Amino acid sequence: MNQAAFQGPDGKPRCTWCGAASEFLDYHDREWGFPVSDDRRLFEKLCLESFQAGLSWRTILAKRDNFRAAFHGFDFDRVAQFGEADVERLLADAGIVRHRGKIEAVLNNAKRAQEMVAGEGSLARFIWRFEPRGEPRAEPQTVSVSPASIALSKELKKRGWKFVGPTTVYAFMQAMGLINDHAQGCAIRPEAEAARAAFTSP
Repeated sequence: MNQAAFQGPDGKPRCTWCGAASEFLDYHDREWGFPVSDDRRLFEKLCLESFQAGLSWRTILAKRDNFRAAFHGFDFDRVAQFGEADVERLLADAGIVRHRGKIEAVLNNAKRAQEMVAGEGSLARFIWRFEPRGEPRAEPQTVSVSPASIALSKELKKRGWKFVGPTTVYAFMQAMGLINDHAQGCAIRPEAEAARAAFTSP
């Protein structure tokens, strides 16, 4: 199947997946695969990918603003202060995915994020160490894990993070630009690659 078979409103080819829902196009063109060094955005994406486990990204994307409101914009210093009353509040929030384990994982991971910033200087500095460099890569969108995602997942778990399996981490790496997984022929692939080339790793 041609992975760049979807034609956008400008007539240019895109990754097929972004034609599945109208809200995907802007996300695909402006966010997915573009490098991110902002700690809060990195933390947010790890959390949202963990909420997606067993669900569709469309479900999570549609609720993203609700998640941001519920978790104070994924400010992990604030989320780390949440307690049981906040868990119960979030479990009653119909605007997000009400899964106790995943909610509690966000609170746990906020504390782990604080520890990482204290030890590493930033989340970005730690995460970007796992950017694949010079190693053979599978064709875009043909795998759901990689050696790099397995290594990052293993290290996060070692540091006490939860809901960060290799598949979740691979989706995170795709989205945050650690790899460019736009399809060959996708009009956005060269834009993402140019952004990666201009990006300075933290």
